[in-house]
Amino acid sequence: MSAASEPTSDHDSASRTPHKFQDIVRDVIRSHRHEKESEAHQIFRRAAGHAPKGVLPQTVNPDEETVPGIEHPGSTGVIYCSDRAIANGFSYADSHEWANLGQGAPEVGPIPNAPPRPSSVTIPTDSLEYAPTTGVKALREAVANLYNVTYRTDKASKYTYENVCIVPGGRSGLSRVAAVIGDVYTSFQIPDYTAYDQVLSAFKRLVPVPTAGNDLKELVALGREGTTVILDEFYSWYIYPNNEHDYGKSVSAAKYIDDVNEDATIIIDGLTKNWRLPGWRICWVVGPKNLISALSQSGSFLDGGANHPSPQFPFWTPHLSPWRRHGLTKYLMSSELADRFHQVALQRHFKAKRDHVLARLHALGLDVDIPPTSTFYIWLNLEKLPEPLNNGLVFFEELLKHKTIVIPGIFFDINPSHRRNLFNSPCHHFVRLSFGPPIEDLNRGLDAIGLVLSKARKTGAHTFGHGYKKSIDLSLNTEVPNVDGSLSPVTPISVLPETHDQ
Repeated sequence: MSAASEPTSDHDSASRTPHKFQDIVRDVIRSHRHEKESEAHQIFRRAAGHAPKGVLPQTVNPDEETVPGIEHPGSTGVIYCSDRAIANGFSYADSHEWANLGQGAPEVGPIPNAPPRPSSVTIPTDSLEYAPTTGVKALREAVANLYNVTYRTDKASKYTYENVCIVPGGRSGLSRVAAVIGDVYTSFQIPDYTAYDQVLSAFKRLVPVPTAGNDLKELVALGREGTTVILDEFYSWYIYPNNEHDYGKSVSAAKYIDDVNEDATIIIDGLTKNWRLPGWRICWVVGPKNLISALSQSGSFLDGGANHPSPQFPFWTPHLSPWRRHGLTKYLMSSELADRFHQVALQRHFKAKRDHVLARLHALGLDVDIPPTSTFYIWLNLEKLPEPLNNGLVFFEELLKHKTIVIPGIFFDINPSHRRNLFNSPCHHFVRLSFGPPIEDLNRGLDAIGLVLSKARKTGAHTFGHGYKKSIDLSLNTEVPNVDGSLSPVTPISVLPETHDQ
């Protein structure tokens, strides 16, 4: 008999009961907290597309449904948080005055020991015409060669341009793929990318089923067993090794695919993250030829295709096509080596920023449960903070007062149609911090977190959770559907005079 199954004494049972009872009471209290008690949550629910859908009685918000038959799908977490920041004075023209730790983008300027940033491009007249919906052939060949040389030198089956579809951004790639999926069960992980929530809600033929994570090689094997695997590889370079010889390495499912046209594995990636060029809006979907022909059709009515001048951009030749040596600048000894230089520089720089943010959070008493070993995000648990600062949505609203943006954890809890009470979300007590921005922005945001925590110690938690600026009006007679189907009046919220902490 194992120790876990041995009978316990009365004394042991008595000593453990209070602890267990406290846990039960704490869970009950937490589960009975309702989002309509929170001003921050009411603001979220009143944003267009964020009311629970599919509950009875189904109501229509007259402020949203001004065009017959048009429904708001709900915004992604980053877009909602940006809108709330704008309501608090944020402007993209003056974004340097804010610390945006919410935007899922890397810094785009020069970083130590990396190749120079592209600064100019010559566009031929022919590039002013429409491009094919799958992208220009030369660029598709370059992407295929990138995967063949980096991950498939030992494989007989190679990618060609026919296995590549160029798309105007990662969300466009997701949307094209979602549009060609039939009536299937679709599994997803929690927490995950905020746009997946909208994809699973907007494309009605997808039946979402949460699942646990798997090893990459195991996932690719599923593609040989009657399951289509879709993999977001935008962070494949953002790996922070402990050993010096591991710098410059990246990961991709392409390494484990046997036959590029038979294995049902789809890879989505692009210039956004690894090459730190989010504004170029150039991404790609890699998969079997039959998939690419379907994406060409869905792209014809979804987005019309990526921009035509993209093959002329100065990164294509040296970085994506190892077989093309034309136009290499003096610093490039070979395209493979240039990519490795970029990867090593990126990994060292972002690892240093990660360590800096973790150290500052530790000094503030906010230790991270699981320090990230990849991507450029920190999943910060607020559960030890006093209420209401211990929920991500309130913490986010309080930081807006200090010109800092983070993303509440609820946006990473894939919750199609927004039916669940937000207080019941397993991600409710978290926020996501990005260490993608430059170090100056990171310090500005961490200073703001310090100010909020200092204020909590000095004045107590009762000064938080109210007085938020709003971009919408909440009227006395408005009723909104609850997650259980009942209707509740929205309590008018008085906006308190804004205070400025020194």
